[in-house]
Amino acid sequence: MSKLPVVSGAECLKALEKIGFVVNRQRGSHIILVREEPKTTVTVPQHNELDRGTLRAIIRQVGLTVDEFVELL
Repeated sequence: MSKLPVVSGAECLKALEKIGFVVNRQRGSHIILVREEPKTTVTVPQHNELDRGTLRAIIRQVGLTVDEFVELL
């Protein structure tokens, strides 16, 4: 298992778009992304640096491993 990288909300957003997520809506600094197959919704905060726990939760919600997420970056 590789070390969790330090990424911004924008970098995370770009990585998730590569696996089929599209922006559904935004409320404040939080962007809600959806994917049709499999049906998944995830919220990404538009911060300069995502907390480790927040990033780990996003990765878990979309069904990836840390290594797979790092490859998308």
